[in-house]
Amino acid sequence: MKRWGLVGLVAMVACAPENTSYKDAQGGVCPNISAGALEVAPPGQTGAPATPGDDGRKSYIVRFRDGGVSAAAQVHQLGLGGRVTSTYRSVPAVAARLSEQERDALARDAQVESIEPDQVWHSLGPATMPARTLASSVVKGSISSEYTAGLLRVQANQVWDLDGDEQPDPGRPTGRGVRVCIIDSGLDLEHPELRGAVVAGHDFLDGDDEPWDGSLKAWGTGHGTHVAGIIAARAGGGAEAGIELPRGRGLIGVAPEVELVIARVLDVYGSTQMSYVLAALEYCSSQGAKVASLSLGGGFASRTTLQAFKAAYTGGMLVVAASGNDGSQVVSYPASDPSVLAVGAVDAQDRRARFSAGGGDLDLVAPGVDVLSTFPRGWGTLSKMEADGTDMLSRALLYAPPGEYNQKLVDCGAAETMDSCAGSVCSGFIAYVRPGRVSAAQAMVNVMRQGARAVIFSTDDVEDGAQILSLPQGGTWVPAVTINSGGSTMLDQRFDYPVRIDVNRADYTYMSGTSMAAPHVSGIAALLFSAHPTATPEQVKNALLDTAEDLGTKDRDTDYGEGLVQAKAALDSMSQLP
Repeated sequence: MKRWGLVGLVAMVACAPENTSYKDAQGGVCPNISAGALEVAPPGQTGAPATPGDDGRKSYIVRFRDGGVSAAAQVHQLGLGGRVTSTYRSVPAVAARLSEQERDALARDAQVESIEPDQVWHSLGPATMPARTLASSVVKGSISSEYTAGLLRVQANQVWDLDGDEQPDPGRPTGRGVRVCIIDSGLDLEHPELRGAVVAGHDFLDGDDEPWDGSLKAWGTGHGTHVAGIIAARAGGGAEAGIELPRGRGLIGVAPEVELVIARVLDVYGSTQMSYVLAALEYCSSQGAKVASLSLGGGFASRTTLQAFKAAYTGGMLVVAASGNDGSQVVSYPASDPSVLAVGAVDAQDRRARFSAGGGDLDLVAPGVDVLSTFPRGWGTLSKMEADGTDMLSRALLYAPPGEYNQKLVDCGAAETMDSCAGSVCSGFIAYVRPGRVSAAQAMVNVMRQGARAVIFSTDDVEDGAQILSLPQGGTWVPAVTINSGGSTMLDQRFDYPVRIDVNRADYTYMSGTSMAAPHVSGIAALLFSAHPTATPEQVKNALLDTAEDLGTKDRDTDYGEGLVQAKAALDSMSQLP
């Protein structure tokens, strides 16, 4: 077994000179404070994910005119050291690492139809979303049921829990006997909520069959674990949950008895190459998956990708993909592929999430704002906040450390400078930060260097939600939360008075994105296949589209596609099928 660790994350020590003095009441940099993280640019930002023994070659997709039968041999016959990394069955092509000289030599081969760069794709999770677009709408209070708001909104429980006891009913479609392939970052294979769910898996980055997300020392992004829980969390499989979610009582997935096939293609930075995704598609098909869930994108269509996704669809597998998180009217690829079902995100009020990409290629929407799901054990965070005896809605920042503080609240404005916290004290305070021009991570560094022991981010421009922000993994941080506009209004009157923040580690966390919307649809598709094993991808797709709840203008529109996916309605529409 070989698992990657997080590399290149080095704590940035920001220390004032020993002989420098500051007036605590006037704000300023405190001595001997370590804050933040200095992250080496991930490979996915400058090219392909890291490759062991990288020799400077670049990755390409090489198509051959003869059907690709001798494709790999032709690359090797160059005698220049070119290395084939994947040979495809569904398209006449290979993925190969080539030097510029090798690429030019291949291009002159009459059997070569084309050579295209191997595109870099990314996860569509919080790390790729502008922080101020992550509005979320939630209900205050602790959670006493395994049912999430999203599961209820898409009618999943109405398919398999007819007696209302919050347990799957015997004989109802639960996903049993159906395989869903999650092409993502891998997952925590030992998460209690997912025990018994995984039946097959492959790590396309490390080349083994144990697709963990991360390493023995540190987890990766947690993206794939979150997606998997939305689809397949088992009833009664609760893990350590901390605040809000009672310990021992967890969540239940949309298809709680589905079988998972895990294809790890995203590295610890959330990047991958198109060649890995195409290889994963073929792997999913070979493992008998009826549904493939892709919460990734960022590429563009080519003859090879169009052919590969069509082959998966005609071969019996429905591919569901996230529409994208840039808020544009252009669905990202591969969700925009004609053989793929494109899913956007809505909030708890059925409004299009501001980050959710729409457009003419959008097919459906599903809950994708402030979604609670599984996370690598001990790396999720749940928070509680109190001011003047009043509990306030809050969300812990992703990857923020745990901690409990009860200290005075100091107004730090937008935290754009090192002297933004008027009234700060080096002995400690809780910083109150409003949205500004700097990132959450930079704002954290600025207030921590002024003595902040915890940080509250306000959400002044959101009516009823708390933003979900993310910090870089690694480095030195303090507990941090976001609050909604109601909490912001209250705290505006509480400066210089104590407030309490409590951030606990948990095996769950909240995330927002079309990455969270797509697995809701993937799980429902599995329910339909479970009820009708002989159904085709086209029949399941049409049932999902035809029965969606219209949310925008009449019929299909660019904000919601056909509308909000509805599990029971889709199942009812297939009643005439065997």
